[in-house]
Amino acid sequence: MKTYTAKPADIEKKWILIDAEGVVLGRLATIVASRLRGKHKPTFTPHMDVGDNVIVINADKVQMTGNKRDDKRYYWHTGHPGGIKFRTARQVLDGAHPERVVIKAVERMISRNKLGKQQMTNLRVYAGDQHPHEAQQPEVLDVKSMNTKNTRSA
Repeated sequence: MKTYTAKPADIEKKWILIDAEGVVLGRLATIVASRLRGKHKPTFTPHMDVGDNVIVINADKVQMTGNKRDDKRYYWHTGHPGGIKFRTARQVLDGAHPERVVIKAVERMISRNKLGKQQMTNLRVYAGDQHPHEAQQPEVLDVKSMNTKNTRSA
């Protein structure tokens, strides 16, 4: 038996639409990261970008369990001495770019190298329910019905 390795001509990418309304952030991120890497496919090859294109809508309505909305912090440094700053998840979700919470959660589940950057370009996240990718005819992936723990009421 020889190990199968996908070639660039064999790679077939689909478009997937996921509605994040009411879905727990971590569970959503694991599903999206798995789809971006292509681990759900039998033709998965670790060193190739064989994953699908993923569109996430309603990112501003994502849920978090426990007190994460107030306790989770997103840090950055200004480059000046003592310049460490942070925002809580609530501040980010209520701010101008709530989709960044979903992007960061998925980004931290993808490998941090050239391949990971290439796979992250296949992710599109939108705060509302509108997206400009209707021409690609994305198939809907219902994350809520996969597992009862995937959803949480506000």
